[in-house]
Amino acid sequence: MSRAGEQNLMIDGPVGPLEAILTEGEREGVVAVICHPNPVQGGTMQNKVVHTLMRTARDLGASTLRFNFRGVGASAGEHDHGSGEVDDCLAVLEWAQTHLAVRELWLLGFSFGGYVAAAAASRMTRWPERLVLVAPSVEKQAFHLLKPLAGPVSVMMGEVDDVVAPQAVYAAFADEQDAEVVRFADTGHFFHGKLVPLKAEVERVLGGGA
Repeated sequence: MSRAGEQNLMIDGPVGPLEAILTEGEREGVVAVICHPNPVQGGTMQNKVVHTLMRTARDLGASTLRFNFRGVGASAGEHDHGSGEVDDCLAVLEWAQTHLAVRELWLLGFSFGGYVAAAAASRMTRWPERLVLVAPSVEKQAFHLLKPLAGPVSVMMGEVDDVVAPQAVYAAFADEQDAEVVRFADTGHFFHGKLVPLKAEVERVLGGGA
């Protein structure tokens, strides 16, 4: 059962249909695509951080599109440790371009999904207008192969994350010319009790410029 304003979709992916939820926004052509955390640890598009990212973009008037990677929920296929999930993301982005006439793309991801979002951006012909990574997986995934990033990025990182090492994230973006890293004191990986300040910072990033 979808909530008011939400549309359940099945998008053609590389290994079969991908389950997705679309919310249509007031700003024509402004679209936010959001990638969820690692399914091996139970990550889905219903994750609280993913939902916070969706609400932030929606409240700014963007259409939002979150989806389940292969093997998650009703999405076909099996977990592919990042490689196939990047292909899934690119398929969803292609669907959005075709059906939503994207003129301004916001690409967001949390944890494993942060790596996927960055990797997908690196394979696109045009860098997203906004790339926001929350606690991106820079050690367990081959993030170093994406460097140097081809465009600007904003990173949201809890200072006491016990899943993704904060120092590894700081180091991964220290030499990126157009990277902003926002640190959240006393904040763990899932931003428990910190979703309101996370929403405020992401809103600031998405609402600026363009």
